[in-house]
Amino acid sequence: MSTPPARILIVDDEPFNVDYLEQELGDLGYQTASARNGREALAAAAAAPPDLILLDVMMPVMDGFETCRRLKQDEATRLIPVIIMTALGSVEDRVRGIQAGADDFLTKPVDPRELRARIQTSLKLKQDVDRRLRRAEEARERFARFVPEAIQRQVAADPDAGDLGAKVEQDVTVLFLDISGYSRLSEHLAPAVLNARIERYFSACLDCIRRAGGDINETAGDGFMAVFQQPQPEAHAAAAAGAALALLDEAERLADPPGAESLHVRIGLNSGVALVGATRLQGQYGALWTFTATGAVTNLAARLVASAAADQILVGPETARRLASRWRLADLGWHRFKNLAEPVRVHCLLRPSPPGGTAAGP
Repeated sequence: MSTPPARILIVDDEPFNVDYLEQELGDLGYQTASARNGREALAAAAAAPPDLILLDVMMPVMDGFETCRRLKQDEATRLIPVIIMTALGSVEDRVRGIQAGADDFLTKPVDPRELRARIQTSLKLKQDVDRRLRRAEEARERFARFVPEAIQRQVAADPDAGDLGAKVEQDVTVLFLDISGYSRLSEHLAPAVLNARIERYFSACLDCIRRAGGDINETAGDGFMAVFQQPQPEAHAAAAAGAALALLDEAERLADPPGAESLHVRIGLNSGVALVGATRLQGQYGALWTFTATGAVTNLAARLVASAAADQILVGPETARRLASRWRLADLGWHRFKNLAEPVRVHCLLRPSPPGGTAAGP
């Protein structure tokens, strides 16, 4: 595929100069646009950023030095090469141009050979910069896969933050998901078949969690943990509940053909205050970032998922309280869990009732 010709913005208040440059640049294969003063140039560059700007100095409304300074201050236009054209040959004027951020200079009257050489040099430098930026962005996207989204948001909000590992107490809802009968599946299915099936389901899970505003922070061969945070406690409990039901739906949607081993999941939800933040695991050959919530809230969520039946969502008492007004819950009574001193009242989250009937199953 051929590369489109470079687009050059000519900024000059003299029509004769614009006509001359348009003719010269057209003969060289470039596309051109024009502006009569600095204000028009700023608007044109913002609307359709050119590949290079030829900028006159002596203009009404806004001179070339101020125009160049504003272009270089704007994040959207600062990397566009600016060649200042001036009939002024003093050192002071070149210094002003350099201070304004000019990339190069042309002295009027413009010599065609010098015009061609300086444009080619500036465009080549811009192409090199664009190529490096693309590679840096591709590398950032690749490495971002290994950094939890919550940490990426934290860095974006405060790039100069010194300690991303600092944890704070925060109200969250923790979701645990396990694949029911994973050991049995591993005995009946070839490793490649099982891994492909799990990866397919977990990819769908990732979409469900992210759409609901959660972060998956820990994964194992047969399950994962996700953390939901919103300003309002009821909001993240509802988001986690909606995600949990969507995860059951995805398991059904990806059901195997009749007679094959079916994929079933069990889910535990619990809400409350946990110690939340990033954890950096530093090894001899590198580091790994994780984002997690620890404490009693997480422990109970783990106990709930371990006690859930296939295709069942168990919720802790605080989550049930937050969901009670708008969600269908079944009271399963008091349960005792390992390493918990007091019994816990457990509820099961049910699917919404269809119009005119009752929902079947969890």
